[in-house]
Amino acid sequence: MNSEFTPEEILRYSRHLVLPEVGISGQHQLKEAAVLIVGSGGLGSPIALYLAACGVGRIGIVDYDVVELSNLQRQVIHSSDEIGTPKVESARKRMLAINPEIKVDAYDELFTSKNAEKIAEPYEIVIDGTDNLPTRYLMNDLCVLTGKPYVFGAVYRFSGQAGVFDARHGACYRCVFPEPPPPEAVPPCSVVGVMGVVPGIIGILQATEVIKLILGIGTTLVSQLLLYDALDSSTRIIQVNKNPSCKVCGQHPEISGLIDYEEYCRIQVRDRELAVDNEQTISPAALHQKLKAGEPMRLIDLRDPLEVEISKIQGAENIPFARLCEEMEGWDKNQEIVLICSSGFLSIIAARMMKAAGFGQVSSLKGGLRAWEGEVDLPLGIS
Repeated sequence: MNSEFTPEEILRYSRHLVLPEVGISGQHQLKEAAVLIVGSGGLGSPIALYLAACGVGRIGIVDYDVVELSNLQRQVIHSSDEIGTPKVESARKRMLAINPEIKVDAYDELFTSKNAEKIAEPYEIVIDGTDNLPTRYLMNDLCVLTGKPYVFGAVYRFSGQAGVFDARHGACYRCVFPEPPPPEAVPPCSVVGVMGVVPGIIGILQATEVIKLILGIGTTLVSQLLLYDALDSSTRIIQVNKNPSCKVCGQHPEISGLIDYEEYCRIQVRDRELAVDNEQTISPAALHQKLKAGEPMRLIDLRDPLEVEISKIQGAENIPFARLCEEMEGWDKNQEIVLICSSGFLSIIAARMMKAAGFGQVSSLKGGLRAWEGEVDLPLGIS
């Protein structure tokens, strides 16, 4: 890529050029850099916007989803008129609108062990803009095996974490989290919620770390985790140590190539594609027909009461997921039960629990209330 600056670029980056830590040479470094952002959602949005604006010359962005209305509360790179558009195309359009001097590579595909190495090959830094564990372990292992820094970020409700894992200079993600938690312990933000500004704050911290890594300035968060709590505006940094027994970067590594991370974490990358028996799910259309026909069944809404106040299926009982095990004791195990949540994630887990407890006719509403609202357009639906 040509390193010479045009008059427009000099004006565009003028606030950088007067910084002694950046200057002409630093802006050249940014222009020559190539980074990959995996995910263009709540974290990926501010990362992509700020790296584009500051002049990182080549930015790859990977996502296999389309813009939905529920995204716009936090995924600020997208807009209402982009609903239904592939996220990477929406992101690319916005990034180039901010800075037409850069190159944006859009990968409208799942980031998997089959394509990750090929996609990441041209880029120096891999940045975490995801919301799922399988992709997180994949990015970490890929970066360890190819000698690249992995800029980590994660959010949960009102809190977030940011850090840099680089096995060449310290710990990797597996050093800190050697084994994934059980699937039910990590529901997506569609289930637990997230304050819209939190991914913005964490994403900007990640973008800052990327810039420092490119320029070689300041003290980076290598082998450190910054913890942020929006409710009390507190931050703290904890040191993480390299684990000599780490399976991928330790003294005797067991992992020498990319594996099937969805199987390893027992989580599908997209909650709408959770692998369950068809007998454990019921489509919104099928449930609607059963309700119209007056078939006897018990509808259990697993969401929090505040969510139920916003929308619900008529006739559903509200029993939050946390109370299900206690409440279901003494229930008739032969009755037909349909479990409902926001996206179909918790209801699938609950259906498995109830099946294991001996309930014979329990199913999960496929896609949850989101799917119901999108597919059932009759007064019987939302009250």
